[in-house]
Amino acid sequence: MIIASSAASAATDKPISIVLVHGAFVDGSGWQAVFDILASDGYEVLVVQNPTISLSGDVSATNRVIAAASKPVVLVGHSYGGMVINEAGDNPKVQSLVYLAAFAPDAKESVASLAEQPVPAGESGAPLLPPKDGYLLVDPSRFPTAFAADVDAAVTSFMAVAQVPWGLEAVQTPVDKVAWKSKPSHFMVTKKDMMIPPTFQRAFAKRSGATTVEIDSSHAVMLSHPREVAAFIESAATAK
Repeated sequence: MIIASSAASAATDKPISIVLVHGAFVDGSGWQAVFDILASDGYEVLVVQNPTISLSGDVSATNRVIAAASKPVVLVGHSYGGMVINEAGDNPKVQSLVYLAAFAPDAKESVASLAEQPVPAGESGAPLLPPKDGYLLVDPSRFPTAFAADVDAAVTSFMAVAQVPWGLEAVQTPVDKVAWKSKPSHFMVTKKDMMIPPTFQRAFAKRSGATTVEIDSSHAVMLSHPREVAAFIESAATAK
C-alpha cells in the first residue's frame, strides 16, 4: 500500500523522492510529522505500509512504492525497516539509504541472529513477550518506556494496545542483499534506545561506513524528534 499526499506531490520541486519504511509493531502513520516536514520542503514523499509478516512480503511492498516514485529514491528505514531497506535498496532507483535506530545487517544475518548477541552492560533489549501463533509483541505494560519514553504517554499507551504483530518469518529470515555495500548510507543512532541497544547501532553504522549522527532519543525518534529526523533525511538527499 502507498500513502502519499496528492497536494504535496503536485507541489514537489526537489530532484529526489523519499520513501519511508516503518519497523515492527507499528504502521506507517508514525511518519506523519516527518512526512509533513519533508513534503512542505518540496519533496515527493511516499510511505510504505509493511505487513511485517515476512521479510519477502515487506521487501515486495517496499519495491512497489519505489516503483511509484517519480524520481531517484532516498530509502529510509526505521528499526526492523533497516532489514527491509537492506534488501529493497538493491533496487536501481534507490540512490542512498537512511537507517534510523535500525538494524543494518550483513548477508545471512537476520533479526533473530543479531538479537542473540549479549546486550551490553547498562543497555536494554526489547521486552518481547513469548511468541504466540507465530507472532511477537512487545509487553504492553513496558511498551511506552521501552519504545518511546520521550513521547506523550497518551500516545504511547495507545500504541501499546494497537501493536501490529510481528511475524516470526520476518524475524528469522536472513537477508540476501546488502545495499549498504554498494550505495551511500546514513545512520542516526538513538542514544536512549531500549529496543535496539545503541552499542549495536554504532556497530552497524561503523561496518557499513555510514555517515553517522547520534541523538538523545528513544527508539521512536521520528515521533519524538521529527524535525531532526527530517533534516537528517534531507542531508542524505542532498549529499554528493
